[in-house]
Amino acid sequence: MKAALLVQAGPIETKPLQLREVADPTPSATQIVIKVGACGVCRSNLHMVEGDWLPNTPASFPIIPGHEVVGTVSAVGSAVTHLAVGDRVGVQPIWKTCGVCEYCFSGREQLCRQRQITGETLDGGYAEYMLAESAYAYPLPDNLSFEEAAPLFCPGITAYGSVSKAHLTPGQKVAVLGVGGVGHMVIQMAALTGADVYAVTRSAEHQAVAEELGAVKSFNPQGSGGSNVSDNAMDAAIVFAPSDASVAEAMRIVKPGGRIVLGVAQNVGLLDIGDERTVVGSVLGNRQQMREVLNLAAAGKLRSVHADFPLAEANEALALLKAGKVRARAVLVP
Repeated sequence: MKAALLVQAGPIETKPLQLREVADPTPSATQIVIKVGACGVCRSNLHMVEGDWLPNTPASFPIIPGHEVVGTVSAVGSAVTHLAVGDRVGVQPIWKTCGVCEYCFSGREQLCRQRQITGETLDGGYAEYMLAESAYAYPLPDNLSFEEAAPLFCPGITAYGSVSKAHLTPGQKVAVLGVGGVGHMVIQMAALTGADVYAVTRSAEHQAVAEELGAVKSFNPQGSGGSNVSDNAMDAAIVFAPSDASVAEAMRIVKPGGRIVLGVAQNVGLLDIGDERTVVGSVLGNRQQMREVLNLAAAGKLRSVHADFPLAEANEALALLKAGKVRARAVLVP
C-alpha cells in the first residue's frame, strides 16, 4: 500500500513526509483493517512532523501520521463480531486504552496513562490502509461522506469535550478564540446549548466562517485593530488559538465567576483568586461522546468545513496549515 511516511522529523518546507510503498497491515484477533476513505490534517500532525515534540513523540521512526480517519472495513480479526467487511467506520486519536484504570472505568478514557494514540504511537491514516482496534472504531452514519466525517474524529470530539466543560446555558455569552479546525466545530456545538456565541480571530476569512456557522458576531483580539470584545463581557471562553496572548485575552473578556476552557497548552499567567474564574483544560472526549458527535452530524446539526487534498500532497496540506491558509480543516483522500 502507499503511505506518507515520516522517516525523520524536519521543517515542513523540506517535505519530510515521503510517499512510499509499505506492507499492508494484518489484523490480530480483536483488530480490523480500514481501507482509508479520508484522513483529517491536524496541527498536532504538523508539530510531530516538524519535531516539536521530540524525543517523546512520535514513539518511533518511521511512522505514518494521521489520527482522524474514516473508511471501509476491509478485514476483521477472528474475535470481532460487531463489525464486518464493508462497514463504514471511523477512528479518532485514541487508538486504544488499558480499559482497567480509574479513568477507563469512569468514562474518562482520554486520560488513561496507557493510552495509545493513532498516528503517534502507532501508524495512522496518512495511508491507503490502517490497522485499528475494533472496540475503538465507530460506525459512520450513512448520510455522511468520508470527507465530511473525517474532521468529526478530532475537531468534532475535541469541540464536544470542551463545550461540555464550559457548562453553558441558554442566553449566556461565550467567546471562541481561534476559528480553525476545532474552533469552527466549537462554534456550532456551543450554539446548540442556546448560548450566544462570539468568535475572536484576526483572520477575516475565519471571521466569515464563524458567522456562517452561527456566531452572533466576530471580533479581533485586543490591540490588533478593528472591533474588540469589552472587558468582563463574556460568561465563558473556549480557547483553541495556540498563543499565550489568546489565553490573556480570554482572562480579560470573561466576567468574574466565569469559565475558561483551554484546548491548547499555553501559559495561564497570574490568576486573580478574587475574581473566582474557573480555568480548566480539555482534551478529546470519551467514546460515548464520540457517538453523540456522529449523531449530531447525521441529524444535520453539525458540519465540517473542509478542503480536500490527495494523499500525495500531504506535505503541501501541512504547509498551508502552517501558513494559516486552510479555511477550517484540510482532509487527505487516498
